[in-house]
Amino acid sequence: MSADTALLQTPLHELHLELGARMVPFAGYAMPVNYPGGILAEHRQCRSGAALFDVSHMGQVRLIGSDADRALESLVPVDVVDLAIGKQRYAFFTNEAGGLLDDLMITRREDDLFLVVNAGCKAADIRHLITHIGHRCQIVPMPDHALLALQGPQAVTALARLNAGVAGLTFMSGGHFALAGADCFVTRSGYTGEDGFEISVPATHAVALARSLLAQPEVQPAGLGARDTLRLEAGLCLYGHDIHASTTPVEAGLTWAIQKVRRPGGARAGGYPGAKVIEGQLAQGPSHKRVGLVGLERAPVREGATLVDNHGSHKLGTVTSGTTGPSVNQPIAMAYVATNHAGPGNLMYAEVRGKRLPMKVVPLPFAPHRYFRG
Repeated sequence: MSADTALLQTPLHELHLELGARMVPFAGYAMPVNYPGGILAEHRQCRSGAALFDVSHMGQVRLIGSDADRALESLVPVDVVDLAIGKQRYAFFTNEAGGLLDDLMITRREDDLFLVVNAGCKAADIRHLITHIGHRCQIVPMPDHALLALQGPQAVTALARLNAGVAGLTFMSGGHFALAGADCFVTRSGYTGEDGFEISVPATHAVALARSLLAQPEVQPAGLGARDTLRLEAGLCLYGHDIHASTTPVEAGLTWAIQKVRRPGGARAGGYPGAKVIEGQLAQGPSHKRVGLVGLERAPVREGATLVDNHGSHKLGTVTSGTTGPSVNQPIAMAYVATNHAGPGNLMYAEVRGKRLPMKVVPLPFAPHRYFRG
């Protein structure tokens, strides 16, 4: 038996093989990293046309019950109670030290809260939900559903051929739509910085829907490799790399997701794990924070590289994600650095194979977001 035998497979596994995907282990699943055209072509396809990603390894969960929103607010620092039907919000679970257990998407539907959590965290997230709020609402995992992400400026053109109603969605909103004979829940959101959609579809209909989308002239398949370069250009965090249980939302630059009502002085301030730590950092600022960096030479700087001052004598931080951005055509990275070195324009040096490569702090994102806000 090969090592791959134990890997889980998404409902699209055979289709990936048919399309010539190079499969790799990821979060316990066999996932496509790229197709024969390569990562660069898939990245450019998403920036100019539309790219279809299989993200069925992600966790989908329903919270059911009249107290579900207040129950969930006891675990996240964001405003769930005021979330309107059909609206979506970015959130994160925190621990008692204010660290990030996972980041997730929440959408309020007519009869539930629909959550999408990260693949590597989904078992722990479901345990966390059941342990802490299982007595207040029903926690219903959805392993019988696949998740497809159709991303890019032409995504709406392609998807609207299957159901014209999707064009009425705006960024961070969702609704139920019939697509290729299946009842799907569609949100206008994604992880690439582009306009696009995430589609929750019954697993039994996933292949038919994927084939219908790939039959559209604007659409090509894309794998994890392009998903990573796209999200890094968009300045979006990858759980387990740019954020984890030892980083707080304040250090990670995610305080935009903590609404006023949940902050000190707000009507529903605190009451979630780590609130005192996070509120302290909101007031006083963190000692280090996430920044964007561009390389001033051509060599890419990868995750784990140490950042030092121009003498090489003081460590300033560590790179958490890095690549050469295909759209911006230069080395880009995200890193945590000491706050007093985090200002735009600050120079520092990445230690790479015995060399010190100059990098400059720049505002995020590296490539502009192009979400459709209506």
